[in-house]
Amino acid sequence: MQLVLAPSNLGLSPLHDEHVPGTWRAPEALMDAGLGEAVNYSHLHSLPRPDYHPEAQEGTRIRNGHAIRAYALTLGETTRDICTSGEFALVIGGDCSLLLGALVGARQVGPVSLVHIDGHSDFRHPGNYDPAVALSGAAGMDLALATGRGEPLLTVWPNVSGPLVSDVNVIQIGERESHDPDFAWSDIADTAIEQVDIFEAQKIGPSGLSQRIHDVLLRAPEQSFWIHFDVDVMDQAIMPAVDCPGSPGLSPQHLVQILSPLVSSARCLGMTLTIYDPDRDPTGRCAATIIDILLALPFR
Repeated sequence: MQLVLAPSNLGLSPLHDEHVPGTWRAPEALMDAGLGEAVNYSHLHSLPRPDYHPEAQEGTRIRNGHAIRAYALTLGETTRDICTSGEFALVIGGDCSLLLGALVGARQVGPVSLVHIDGHSDFRHPGNYDPAVALSGAAGMDLALATGRGEPLLTVWPNVSGPLVSDVNVIQIGERESHDPDFAWSDIADTAIEQVDIFEAQKIGPSGLSQRIHDVLLRAPEQSFWIHFDVDVMDQAIMPAVDCPGSPGLSPQHLVQILSPLVSSARCLGMTLTIYDPDRDPTGRCAATIIDILLALPFR
């Protein structure tokens, strides 16, 4: 395994004037909490922290859009090298926009499937909101962008034909707002993306959820796959240190059960872990929870 520290907060929106989202501090905070000892890595890559600018920029209606593309290309080069070497790539963020760079790199191996574990579907795109009215953060759009929906700035990539991942090869797990009457991304139900919201995930349990993942990955058994793990999929009672906490959520034990067979698979190229915000974790309790999960996983 090779470990990639990616201290980016480019995809997030400020919560108030002068606010700078703290997820950029996550890699350092998790290393301080014992990340290096929890995972047996052969090489450590530390990417630079990019500059964060909350205001609109020319040529894009995505906050920090140009910087996100540049960062994704840099991360993609690192991920590509790890994937082509045959080692597992563990990318520690940072925010969800890092998924784009990870997939850009993974796609150099060939088409990939995606296991998207997140308390939100992150399916915001111009088909379900008006970009002229609202400036958007890519962290709420990563799944839409990865499946080819949105500005070409973040959907068209060098040496990649079509979207980073096809709808039919994606499973989204953990959406907790799907039953809300004003659910913003309900059009995801009109796609071939497999969906298991948090309520169904709790109902079917770890074994049922693992079977659903297995079935999706079998749609293209020759393909490798990538895991995206946004820690806000955990209940806010366990993981409040995220930009958008909520309930209900998966437990750490549930996550270990579903992630273990995935990270040990020879088909798994790597995993992005995102959205932990140390600014919201003054005691370090949430960092310790994340480290415990990683320590329990049998990375190949």
